[in-house]
Amino acid sequence: MKRWVFLKSALAAAAILSFGAASSAMAALAVGAAAPGFSAPGTQSGAAMTVDLSELLKQGPVVLFFFPTVFTGDSAAECHAFADTIETFRAAGASVVGMSRDPVDTLTRFSAEECAGKFPMASADLGIVTSFDVNDSANFATRTTYVIAPSGKIAFVYDDQGDVGGHAKNALAFVQGMKR
Repeated sequence: MKRWVFLKSALAAAAILSFGAASSAMAALAVGAAAPGFSAPGTQSGAAMTVDLSELLKQGPVVLFFFPTVFTGDSAAECHAFADTIETFRAAGASVVGMSRDPVDTLTRFSAEECAGKFPMASADLGIVTSFDVNDSANFATRTTYVIAPSGKIAFVYDDQGDVGGHAKNALAFVQGMKR
């Protein structure tokens, strides 16, 4: 009986470890990889827009943060962290874009209520979340932040799923350290 309990515990631990390894291995594109181009429907301050990565990169680095879905405590906290630091991102020459799988009308409401319309929010389709390697296979995106250099290369990745506030903080520190 004790051996079976130990075996069950060992198998459970192995399953947890392998899941953790698998989820972190598929969590993000690598630094130095080419960022996939995209054009997605979006919104800012209640106005519909198209968010086009190539156009944003002409202005400087782009901080692209994916989050699972709107109107959850974690997603609201993450968006607040980016909204609270948006002027510092801009001073460093960076654009910020939030992306989820939610439809634009829902993102419009969320942007106004949680982000004060301070940066664009875009609706990522399956192709976008798959190309950025943030597809969680459950119709959501993983919580992953990229800094994309004007060259179109991934310069920084932060994919700690539990550190909601750390996405803005760490991306900002990286952007401030980039050479223009």
